[in-house]
Amino acid sequence: MPARVVTFTVILFLHAPLVVLMVNSFNDSRFGGEWEGFTWKWYQRLWDADEVWDSLFLTLKIACLASLAAMVLGTMAAWVLHQFRSRLQSVHHSLVTLPLALPDLLMGMSLLALFVALGVETGFLTIWIAHVTFCVSYVTLVVMGRLQDFDMTLLDAARDLGATRLQTLRRVLLPMLLPGILAGGLLAFTLSMDDYVITFFVSGPGNTTLPLRVASMMKTSRNLPVINALSTLMILATFFLAALSFRLQRR
Repeated sequence: MPARVVTFTVILFLHAPLVVLMVNSFNDSRFGGEWEGFTWKWYQRLWDADEVWDSLFLTLKIACLASLAAMVLGTMAAWVLHQFRSRLQSVHHSLVTLPLALPDLLMGMSLLALFVALGVETGFLTIWIAHVTFCVSYVTLVVMGRLQDFDMTLLDAARDLGATRLQTLRRVLLPMLLPGILAGGLLAFTLSMDDYVITFFVSGPGNTTLPLRVASMMKTSRNLPVINALSTLMILATFFLAALSFRLQRR
């Protein structure tokens, strides 16, 4: 079978449901079973849904703060793992990669049990901590991949030319790692925006993120077309962030 046919088949299999959803966001039919004409009314109803925008702003706030924290912690973790080799760093590497293999259900339950044991009330803070926990792993791996191609002699050359440790960090190391750090941050931002299972366990009253809001809206059929419109906007934003992240990793 030609490679182009296989590639087209895989792409069609992966993206056909997304295309159907996006088409139904312009369908005048409430249930989407058949085409009843082109309309913008579902986007108009989405514009008037204040509770959806409140959840979106909360989700963006959490995603931005979690991404920033993950970029800082992940970059430091990647640098330590790349520079040092010891039994302790082997354990460190295992702990960093563990959230990637651990099911979200177990991670959400374990974080909730931890917060309950510590007497921490679930809310915005617990959601942020939970998102940072799994976002750090992704940022660390992306930055470690960037460090594998990094020429360490540049740091020695900067020190030989009289640069201090702070100047070497600010003018040599960080600019070289910046594309990888930003790519990891964009990936963490996308994952934080999309998370449902872990957020479901650690969120409290009055802290409904967008995935939780969408799940509750799906229980009533009259909101299904509005969800299609909202999902279409999220798909376009996700593709944009993914393309930007891929471009940054290639630089």
